[in-house]
Amino acid sequence: MDKPREESQILEDLATLAASPGYAHAVAHICHRDNVIHIKGKLKPSDMGRLFSSERLIRTELTTLIGLMAKKPLDLSLQPTDVVEDYVKCTDALLRELHDAMSYPMFAAMFEAVITGAEPPDPWCGPGMREPIFYGTESAYAFQYRDLVPEKYGADDDWMLKTKGFTSGQARSIAKTMCALMDEKGTRLLANARAAKAPPATFLPAFEFSLDEVALRSGVAQDVVEAFFRAFLFVGDNASFKEVGDFNEVAAWPLLPTDRGTVLLFSHYAIYEALYESPFFWMWDEKPYRPTAAKHRGAFTEQFAARRLAGVFGREHVHTNVNLHRGKEVVGEADVLVIYGDRLIIVQAKAKKLTIAARKGNDNKLKEDFAAAIQDSYDQGWMCANEMLARGCRLVDDDGNEVKLPPSIKEVFLFSLVSEHYPALAFQASQSLRFQTTDVIRPPFVMDVFLLDTLTEMLTTPLRLLSYVKLRVAVADKLMSGHELTVLGYHLRQNLWLDEKYDRVMLEDSIAQDLDAAMMVRRDNQPGDDTPVGILTKMRGTRYESLIKEIEARSDPATLELGFHLLSMNEDSCNNVHRVLETITRKTQRDGKRHDVTLATSTQPGGVSFHCNPTMSSEAIDVLEAHCVKRKYLQRARQWFGVSVNPDGQVQFGVTLDFPWEPSEEMERLTENMKPAAQVLDVLTQNTQGVSRIKLGRNEPCHCGSGRKYKKCCLN
Repeated sequence: MDKPREESQILEDLATLAASPGYAHAVAHICHRDNVIHIKGKLKPSDMGRLFSSERLIRTELTTLIGLMAKKPLDLSLQPTDVVEDYVKCTDALLRELHDAMSYPMFAAMFEAVITGAEPPDPWCGPGMREPIFYGTESAYAFQYRDLVPEKYGADDDWMLKTKGFTSGQARSIAKTMCALMDEKGTRLLANARAAKAPPATFLPAFEFSLDEVALRSGVAQDVVEAFFRAFLFVGDNASFKEVGDFNEVAAWPLLPTDRGTVLLFSHYAIYEALYESPFFWMWDEKPYRPTAAKHRGAFTEQFAARRLAGVFGREHVHTNVNLHRGKEVVGEADVLVIYGDRLIIVQAKAKKLTIAARKGNDNKLKEDFAAAIQDSYDQGWMCANEMLARGCRLVDDDGNEVKLPPSIKEVFLFSLVSEHYPALAFQASQSLRFQTTDVIRPPFVMDVFLLDTLTEMLTTPLRLLSYVKLRVAVADKLMSGHELTVLGYHLRQNLWLDEKYDRVMLEDSIAQDLDAAMMVRRDNQPGDDTPVGILTKMRGTRYESLIKEIEARSDPATLELGFHLLSMNEDSCNNVHRVLETITRKTQRDGKRHDVTLATSTQPGGVSFHCNPTMSSEAIDVLEAHCVKRKYLQRARQWFGVSVNPDGQVQFGVTLDFPWEPSEEMERLTENMKPAAQVLDVLTQNTQGVSRIKLGRNEPCHCGSGRKYKKCCLN
């Protein structure tokens, strides 16, 4: 493979290009081309597709361009259209070349190993990490940075008001106003262009703001807006920005001053990210305030995790700062502990950022930063989990209340949570995290606050969230993706159950576009569907969904296990559950007798036996349990579930059997005349034929369970 030019040469050419007269108009053109979503009517997932194009420049590339342009005084002279277009073409070409140059060392080393037959080097140590760190998928949505600012810095508002002249809430309002103005100006430019049947001479006006217009539109006092501008105004020359990975001042100060009393802001993301990250460094520069700032920073991460998890599990199931006492000694502390049924989630939170040296590929710094941010939090969680499982510990939360563990613990999930943007977090965790597992302690789930926010936004019940976590950690060693949002998007589309025949699965980033669109509808008030089409929508109104909802309303361990089993099914299996429930409930409504169907799987030995009983009784419980015991033995399964429903399809009771299969002479005798569980399609055929022979009178109750007469319901 041909060796590209050195990065330093490419960056030098980019810097020369960025210093060209009127280059800001090219930057505006690229920002409009690559950052703007065009919506007609409702926002659709397909509208997001262009953001995943390989031809599009990503935020880190755009920030690099703006940082290089800021090295020289801004020249805003309007250039002929062909000159600006030439700037854009040259920029695209140079950035493609830069990407090739950053990727080359990794691919060259692997290529050399193939030719020589030598042991291939580890491509992801040191310099090999520079490419995924620089080109990795964004950690957060822009609106997450925006909306978390008051929560992150609210405790520091007195300091911010005194030293900077505004509070975190005022800063958020001002930034939000600037972004709304940016959208409106861009829309007007396009509307005028359509009316004139010619493209705009420049897109720069969409990214230019005056103090007066922002103050007027935001309703914030002009002196406060002026203080905000001052805090985020770029006033240096970015001289230290010499190579990819160096500190780029425009990331911290994204407002570029012009010579006409205005400022330029080229993207929503730039101001929201700076607003989320920069205040901590302001506080850190004031040494007396450092301890307070650090305390607030750590508290934010823990409190945010507790708040979002409480929204799913209920406040009574979520405990913060739980100390583990063994005698007089404190042997561990869980930042957040969730106890739900016989499942635990232990969250260990960190606020460590990836340093500049690590971003530049310093292997020692990479390992050091990873250890401080992720490995330490995992190790703390592992220790807490083992202490809890060993029993004998007394758990006390931050209010002094004793926390009781369940009598038995089926699974423990360890969350390592970071509050800051950590480039290529999922990828680095898959490559570098050293962890252990047991039959109870599952592989760790590494995430940032933005992923936790999205997870708890889309998976709003304990069953849904725990089911996803179970599936996610189970495939940790075979699934590769650029970001965890991609994995969540895949799950919401079709369930994250991966067939065992696949050794490795790679997910492409665009899979997340349905999720991206839904989150924009929810958080940015865009018109559109707030739930991706998939597992949360396709079974709406079915017996399967009703069954899931009833299980979600309970927290007992046996019911949870059944819920996990049902949620691991694919769409066809879910529809089969709906159909068999429809079938047996209709038959019971018709003849008043008990009817049953068993669904077994061949890929995962196990199954569910459904009984429909006219009334609940101790005899019915005994019958279902005996049936499940025999079915479990016959299928040689470890797990088997039984569900009894009434004629309206509501759950009466359930049975969960979970123990290893062992041969038994007595069970052989009990099951010798029992037929193997029929294939699902055979079962459905037999039962639907039985139902089709049922003739309902026009005035009889409809078989669907609606309570209406047949003539006014399904007959129509």
